Amino acid sequence: MTKPESAGYDYDVVISGAGLAGSAAAILLARRGVRVALLERRSDPEAYKVLCTHSLTANAYPVLDELGLIPALEKAGAVRNHARWYTRWGWIEPRAAPTGPELPYAYNVRRSTLDPLIRSRAAETPGVDLLLGHQVTGLVREAGRTLGVRASTPQGEREIRARLVVGADGKDSAVAKFAGMPARLYENTRFGYLAHFRNLPLPDGISHAWFLEPDLAYAFPNDDGVTVVAVLPDKKRLPAFREDLEGSFLAFVRALPEAPPIDSAERVTKITGTVDYPLHSRKPTAPGVALIGDAALTGDPLWGVGCGWALQSAQWLAEAVSSAATGRGDLDRSLVVYARKHRRRLRGHQYLAADFAKARPFNPIERLMFSAAARDESAARHMHLFASRLIGPLRFLNPAALAKASAVNIKHRRAAAPPAHLSHTGS
Repeated sequence: MTKPESAGYDYDVVISGAGLAGSAAAILLARRGVRVALLERRSDPEAYKVLCTHSLTANAYPVLDELGLIPALEKAGAVRNHARWYTRWGWIEPRAAPTGPELPYAYNVRRSTLDPLIRSRAAETPGVDLLLGHQVTGLVREAGRTLGVRASTPQGEREIRARLVVGADGKDSAVAKFAGMPARLYENTRFGYLAHFRNLPLPDGISHAWFLEPDLAYAFPNDDGVTVVAVLPDKKRLPAFREDLEGSFLAFVRALPEAPPIDSAERVTKITGTVDYPLHSRKPTAPGVALIGDAALTGDPLWGVGCGWALQSAQWLAEAVSSAATGRGDLDRSLVVYARKHRRRLRGHQYLAADFAKARPFNPIERLMFSAAARDESAARHMHLFASRLIGPLRFLNPAALAKASAVNIKHRRAAAPPAHLSHTGS
């Protein structure tokens, strides 16, 4: 039965995009009593995003837990994403303290496994109507406010009215375009290619990343024995790289320190990638509209944060607007709360990522922190928390952490220096 306060609306919330962010938001909103239309332009319920790091950073774990997906991910063979990172100072290898808790983790899992899983969970959630083959073609607007969407469907054009329209439709968001929410772009001067391999052993079976300054690469073990290998070189190398894509890709991987044995592995996908992937951010709200996931902000693919931020932004939105979306509160005020949290939690990360996307060597602060992390276990654990997006830049670079890193490096230099009686020649 339609609630009196919902009169005039087909749903409380309509979400465009039934990928990771949209499906998570639909589940979390519906559990809070919100009636949700979850629109997906593709008609195939098994559809998934292809170009992705296929990694959920540890900041996503609490959302996965709230969604109830942890047992299903474990059963599907998702790999807990512990990692080691190569630098010019050696390997950073975060390990739990001898008497401390296990390091936080989430999962590496292919989107071909993850997307259908979370979408089916959304479809099974009471209060969610999953509408496949529905593509947003415009917004219903009155007096500068969005009150629903117009969509192309298998049965023809349809208007769906709702108090809130959520754009979970990716970096090229149609919802954002129709709502007049422009993106601020940050140039990414690296390009990227990736492929999936089977039977590609990695030391300890964990993720590897190589910081080659300015080039980068990573190898992430995933479900079903498949490893995602990606290379992210400086764009200056692009013309030569494209002349022989496969040869260049394989040569790049072979040249990595402690390179994975790619020649003995079976490549199970083609080499795919992008030569131009700028970072972008949008203000995540407008009257009657909210953006989540890549529609609001895209990070640099090298950090693998997009999936985690998609889930977190879905959770932040559900927490902020669920009451108001059912007519029991001020929706505009709730959207301000969401926008403020989104900005506070992600702006600093995005600022650092945009700066590092310039394909430059490490700056002095990065040299300090990465070199210390390669030499000291507690510094490596601190780096792990930041890479997992469990702490922000201010905490990562707090005075105590900088002092600790400085002390580690001073101690290292002293230990490496020759004894005083050997450091001089003469009398």
